Amino acid sequence: MAQTYEFYTERADAAAEAATAAKLDNVRDRELRAEKTWRALAEAARGAAQEREKIAAERAAMREAAAN
Repeated sequence: MAQTYEFYTERADAAAEAATAAKLDNVRDRELRAEKTWRALAEAARGAAQEREKIAAERAAMREAAAN
């Protein structure tokens, strides 16, 4: 499974659409809960990606400093 911000956002959008289309209250509630969870996962994935980029930049700076 692709654990990316885009993947999780797509799933959240699909859950939101399903909630809008739902005719039964319990189905709508389930889809809204799913949307909330997917959005939380999307934000966590975005944070992890940003942290990886930050660490990679710091490591590159340390390698460059060590080379000089």
